Amino acid sequence: MAGVWSMGPGTYEVPLSLFAKNRDRLAEKLKSGQVVVLQGGDDINHYDTDIQYIFRQEAYFTWVCGVREPGCYFALDVKTKKSIVFVPRLPDEYEIWMGKLLSCQDYTNMYGVNEVRFVDEICEVLKSLNPDTLLTLSGPNTDSGLTAAEAVFEGIDEFKVDNETLFPIIAELRVIKTPEEIEVMRYICKVSSDAHKQVMLYAKPGLMEYQCESVFLDHCYRVGGCRHVSYTCICGSGDNSAILHYGHAAAPNNKMIKDGDICLFDMGGNYAGYAADITCSFPANGKFTEDQKLIYEAVLAGRDAVIRQGKPGVKWTDMHLAANRAMLEHLKKGGLLKGEVEKMIAFGVNGILQPHGLGHLLGLDVHDVGGYLKHCPPRPSGPLGRLRTARVLESGMVLTIEPGCYFIPKLLAAAKRSPKVSQFFDWDVMERFRGFGGVRIEDDVLITDNGVENLTFVPRTVAEIEEFMANGANFK
Repeated sequence: MAGVWSMGPGTYEVPLSLFAKNRDRLAEKLKSGQVVVLQGGDDINHYDTDIQYIFRQEAYFTWVCGVREPGCYFALDVKTKKSIVFVPRLPDEYEIWMGKLLSCQDYTNMYGVNEVRFVDEICEVLKSLNPDTLLTLSGPNTDSGLTAAEAVFEGIDEFKVDNETLFPIIAELRVIKTPEEIEVMRYICKVSSDAHKQVMLYAKPGLMEYQCESVFLDHCYRVGGCRHVSYTCICGSGDNSAILHYGHAAAPNNKMIKDGDICLFDMGGNYAGYAADITCSFPANGKFTEDQKLIYEAVLAGRDAVIRQGKPGVKWTDMHLAANRAMLEHLKKGGLLKGEVEKMIAFGVNGILQPHGLGHLLGLDVHDVGGYLKHCPPRPSGPLGRLRTARVLESGMVLTIEPGCYFIPKLLAAAKRSPKVSQFFDWDVMERFRGFGGVRIEDDVLITDNGVENLTFVPRTVAEIEEFMANGANFK
């Protein structure tokens, strides 16, 4: 039995015990007589062609067994803790195109499960377990609004099926990371941090944004073994840095970077299914202007407030507001805002400058599950409704901290038209920031028993960034 999985020399060796421990944790929450059945992801074709997207496994399926192939199923007998993976029975001629076809024993050794059978045997095998109930997965993703795909196979109607019990249990287990999962996340955050640093050293006026993206992708794959990134790379420069999800098909990181631009690069690698999500903001020419420094340090003040105050027992909503207060105070000192900060928050000024939540849970999904499970605080009303969770922090959670300040024309125009909001802005000073774009600082952090462990290692202060970009210092 292999015992570990990696992408080769120099990449992290993921212990198969990570997935075995997840299965044990799940079995402990369920009852004897129940059998968990999950369906993995399938290959997806490009429209009507015979070309397929690079396969990426469904996250819950990864969590229980780490299987990387498409078209598979998984079963866990709660009573015996026996784990069974079901793989497609491929025709012999596939070997011509795909290389040697693995046997069931090969897969058993590869994934460290108790048994591997073919998918066409699933009904027969499940009957041999004599289950009282099959537990299938069905539940809402509160970020996307979509529903987890429930396992379906020929003959499932011969069993008693419960599609309500499993989802809240397995989703909650994914929220609190095991020590083994944390080590994988430390690795992918380190790889992603190093890739961001390579981009900072490469970036300069005259390059296209996508050229900087390519440096990140190269490092993550060539050095870190990351075939995937966790989401579409966001590489905004100048006014594009105020487009929150820039990089989409209609704006594919295709602007030329200009001298004087601020760059906002939001990119994260993915290893063994686990995601990083890091944003670096820096001047394209390596030297902050006074206005860039003002905005950057306002956002950094928000990040620092969360790093200082975050610990188990603290509400995420309070962390969001702490970051907002720190940023608004800094902007007030810089002359952009006026009036009482608490009144600014009451009238939504923070939502004009940062129209998103403080961050989100992070794990096998970049916007990881568990934000609004039924036992958790409900989604707040009003501006705090943008938050992806309102939970109380617990040791073992991994989250992003990503305050930002953006000069978005549509939002600023609406603010200027509103007497209640307009009173807090010095519009003469704000005129200097027309076309500025925005700044976001995003770190991936682990909540520990005593506070926050930052998993992100990139230059963060103005001095660190300028020194690093000028001299290529070995920042650690």
